[in-house]
Amino acid sequence: MNSEKRLTLYELNSLVREVLECEMPDEYWVEAELSECRESRGHCYMELVQYDEETAGKAGSARTSSQFATPIAKASARCWASKWMLIRPYFERTTGQRLHVGMKVLLKVYAQFHEAYGFSWIVTDIDPTYTLGDMARKRQEIIRQLKEEGVFDLQRELRLPLFCQRIAVISSETAAGYGDFCNQLANNPYGFKFETHLFPAIMQGDDVEHSVINALERIYNEQLAFDAVVIIRGGGATSDLSGFDTLSLAENVANFPIPIITGIGHDRDESILDMVSHTRVKTPTAAATFLIDHLKAVMDILNDSQEQILRLAQQKLTYYKSQFATVAELLPRLFSNVKIRQEARLDALNSRITSHAQQKILNSQLSIVNLENRLPILLDRRLMTERHRLQLIEEKAKSFDPALLLSRGYSITLKDGRAIHDAAVLRPGDEIETRLANGTVKSKVIPENP
Repeated sequence: MNSEKRLTLYELNSLVREVLECEMPDEYWVEAELSECRESRGHCYMELVQYDEETAGKAGSARTSSQFATPIAKASARCWASKWMLIRPYFERTTGQRLHVGMKVLLKVYAQFHEAYGFSWIVTDIDPTYTLGDMARKRQEIIRQLKEEGVFDLQRELRLPLFCQRIAVISSETAAGYGDFCNQLANNPYGFKFETHLFPAIMQGDDVEHSVINALERIYNEQLAFDAVVIIRGGGATSDLSGFDTLSLAENVANFPIPIITGIGHDRDESILDMVSHTRVKTPTAAATFLIDHLKAVMDILNDSQEQILRLAQQKLTYYKSQFATVAELLPRLFSNVKIRQEARLDALNSRITSHAQQKILNSQLSIVNLENRLPILLDRRLMTERHRLQLIEEKAKSFDPALLLSRGYSITLKDGRAIHDAAVLRPGDEIETRLANGTVKSKVIPENP
């Protein structure tokens, strides 16, 4: 052990640096994914990672592979300010995006080992076409998945309300574009009234997706209060559009029950969010103009309908006036014809009534004559019948004559002029009168002997 040569850490690291400089003097193009990317003092510091393709494929290419896949290689990389100030503008101008976590890049690097700071790759160039290809592949994969889910065109199937005036706005509260949008609506040349309600959200950076989805959830809870949703991004670099190219945000927008209008990009930039929205416009002021023009089109339809209704009403009125004039001309002649027919009908009815009345009178006269002839005979018959009936009544009445009963030995006892039928009604000392066939006997009631 003591015979072996000992090295200090600095000597060992210097040896490593010399070996790398001798054995790897060239620059290399390397494919990697950014797991970290930050700027400091004009320099760009990156952490590079490569994931196992099999596990990354299982995780799904529409999502960030680092969420599920297993890393098989990691390394640090640096781009010094002298290079970064040239590489960054070209990369962002070409791709329309900034370098961010999860982006796949093709870097031109050379190896550097520092005795104090260790190993890192020094970046001298970045190929934006490689990143564009990967971005396009990811975008196409997201679009394919949205179409397979059947939600890609759902927003375009919604109908924008005719009177679309209650607007939910998703934007940064301090963005100039939000102010331009509100001013455009408030100062429209037609005097239309719009109600806007801001749901603040982060519109650039890594938190765009989460922030916009949260704003959509808040709007969903009040969906009956709004006619449409406007997502606007006033100002900001084209490179900040990457947050609008995510599957989760696209799914939320595509499935939203209210029409969504987006104004987040520029002429040549169309995000996936734009593709799945109901209507895509260029800028916040264009979104306001779209809403104003929509309401103006509705007003034009109403005005045209009003004019058409008025024109049809005037045509109808003219037609009916003509009809009335024709009827007014025909009416006297028609009335004369009707009058003649009715007078003839009345004359016929009068003749029939007169004839019928005369026949009735003649029949009645004949009946009266017949009754006059029959009346003496009927009267004699009736008198004879009544005499016979009266005789029967007289005979029957005679049989009930009290005098006849008295002549047969019966008597009638009276008290106070009324016949006594029950001895119990009499009291001692009462005076009673007894009528016989010949004479009357008065007596007084005496009590029975005890």
